Amino acid sequence: MSIYQELVQSIVVNKKNRLIDFHPSMQLVGTGRSAFVFRIKFSNKAMKVFFSNFEHIAKEEAEIYLSLKDIQYFPRIYEAGANYLVMDYVEGNTLFDCLTNGRLITEAHIEEIDYALSLATDAGLNPSDIHLRNILITPDNRVKLIDVARYRQKKDCKQWSNLKKAHRQFYQKRFFWKKVPSSFLIGVAFLYKKGLIPSYRL
Repeated sequence: MSIYQELVQSIVVNKKNRLIDFHPSMQLVGTGRSAFVFRIKFSNKAMKVFFSNFEHIAKEEAEIYLSLKDIQYFPRIYEAGANYLVMDYVEGNTLFDCLTNGRLITEAHIEEIDYALSLATDAGLNPSDIHLRNILITPDNRVKLIDVARYRQKKDCKQWSNLKKAHRQFYQKRFFWKKVPSSFLIGVAFLYKKGLIPSYRL
């Protein structure tokens, strides 16, 4: 049994996927729709542990990360199990955090994200489900992308093209907020998912 398997076995959750306990060498850094994400203390690694009803995603995401292993814009994967992934810990702010904290998202960042996604496409993938919380800007001002489980779906995903459009149509304008309330972003996301924003369709 690897040390990572031992760490996974230390995690206790209840029937509602509420986290009860975990090993003291782990630090919870995120909870998503399908998994907990921990930083392994005193290391540069993170562990993504999937909820029991989403364990099938672990294998899919591991295979996709392996397809991206030579592309610097994505975390490197070190180990994958039935319900977990071990990968690089990415230090930085998500685009959501940048917007709510007032950190400027430049046109150069947008172009770098575009380039990263084009490399994933060249690797035979179909980057999908690209949103504000799975793109990060690192302390050295570089771009990293995470959460790639849907990069092999067949459907054409317009989320990134719509984010680019909003950046150029609104965010770059002098009058637009550079520090945006989180409640506003959450409200816009809700309307977007419902298809209620004209000219911004899924």
